[in-house]
Amino acid sequence: MPKFYARRRLGFLAAFTGLIASAGLLNGPAASAALPTPVSAATARTYLASLTVATEDRTGYDRDLFPHWITQSGACNTRETILKRDGTGVVTDSSCAATSGSWYSPYDGATWSASSDVDIDHVVPLAEAWDSGADAWTTSRRQSFANDLTRPQLIAVTDNVNQAKGDQDPATWMPSRSAYRCTYVRAWVQVKYYYDLSVDSAEKSALQGYLANC
Repeated sequence: MPKFYARRRLGFLAAFTGLIASAGLLNGPAASAALPTPVSAATARTYLASLTVATEDRTGYDRDLFPHWITQSGACNTRETILKRDGTGVVTDSSCAATSGSWYSPYDGATWSASSDVDIDHVVPLAEAWDSGADAWTTSRRQSFANDLTRPQLIAVTDNVNQAKGDQDPATWMPSRSAYRCTYVRAWVQVKYYYDLSVDSAEKSALQGYLANC
């Protein structure tokens, strides 16, 4: 085959393969398995110092006031998007449901091969946000908070661990893996700062203690 035609053929194959890959048809999308990197400990300490300290008030809280797992792209909702982002070798079907893959939970160090064993944790829980100022937000802003892919607010973790955490703040709950605690508190403070949420006194003291060791 003449070199000119060989080069054209190889170029076509490369372009075609790239198109298929970008459409997610080759073994699903690539997984980065990473929470968006939180701010540094120094920045988190600065942010924390600026947060309002206030008593929490849960009056009127309802989880449905935070519309979550909205459609993000195509057939994929927020949960499915995070499962693909945080997993390894994730394959999805036509409805974007994960049919295979593996998920490492940085909170407890467990690895799971079924997406049903994985929850998507709101680092700052919805109820905690409500207590800290989200009760005054519009529904649209609460929806943005509950589905935030940009800030370090959503992460795939072991379902039982997420359920044990519930709506607790760092004064009463932290990941059992001590190696992840610095990342966790940096993420917590960044989210609270971005959304202008308050902290209570026990929460602030706990965050200060953990950040001092980052």
